[in-house]
Amino acid sequence: MMNYCRKYLRPSHLWMFLTRLMLAGCLLSGCTLPRGASAVPSSAPVTLTIAGSTEMRPLLIEMTSVYREHNPKVQFTLLGGGSQIGEQRLASGQIDIAASTAAYPDAQIPAGLVRIPIGLDGIAVVVHSDNPVEALTLVQIRDLFGGRALNWEEVGGAAREVLLVSREDGSATRELFEERVMDEDQVALTAVVMSTSSNVVEYVAAHRDAIGYVSSAYLLQDGLPFAANGENASTADSTERTVKAVSIEGRVPFGADLANFQYPLARALYLLFPQSSGPSIQKIVEFVSGEEGQAIIARFHAPIR
Repeated sequence: MMNYCRKYLRPSHLWMFLTRLMLAGCLLSGCTLPRGASAVPSSAPVTLTIAGSTEMRPLLIEMTSVYREHNPKVQFTLLGGGSQIGEQRLASGQIDIAASTAAYPDAQIPAGLVRIPIGLDGIAVVVHSDNPVEALTLVQIRDLFGGRALNWEEVGGAAREVLLVSREDGSATRELFEERVMDEDQVALTAVVMSTSSNVVEYVAAHRDAIGYVSSAYLLQDGLPFAANGENASTADSTERTVKAVSIEGRVPFGADLANFQYPLARALYLLFPQSSGPSIQKIVEFVSGEEGQAIIARFHAPIR
């Protein structure tokens, strides 16, 4: 046999012949081929779970969708729950990445976790578009939500009773609103409580005398609801002419006012992940922080670069 090979097969042909024999033997015996140039395993599908801030959901839907176009073997499960719950689930190992708007010193980050800022958000104060009020001061907003100003006429509006809409306890958006607007006051107990910014937008759109506060991700640059944010398009269309953001202290939650932190209710957006994260998560972080990721963030918030 070997004499036949030496006589009729060139060295390259002989190598191919022996390789085929090895492959056939492996198929018959069930052995595992060695890793090498002729046997490169394909990367296995990966499913990553992201949970946390409901305010970041429109951004996360778009971001993960675009990322999957480049990396089809990476799947995502997006959960809400709020910033605090997302961080708690990450610390306990239940999820892979936490999305958070919670603002606290880096020293308070749980051991073993890394937090990076990816963009800037503004908490917009919204009213019905039929409301003639276009601008408010922090003091006026505090008086409204504190229950001291009960009629729109007191802040330059029509002689109609004010209807307050707030967020639920534990919401990072509510915490920042209370810290920067309410100071030591409490939101009036008469306020209707909603679990997401989307719910607040819908409620204010349906009630002409309502006022609430939402992430600017749910609004366009002109202060109207954002239709292309991963939410139900029909809902956004139905509210397009019935909700608007008012300026606060002469500043708006968009553009340069937000990017330069001149808007009074500006805040950072964060992703948190384990310090020992593998390549899959590291690649996502690089994508979000890179040029393409920051361009996506700019559609909903203000980018950081």
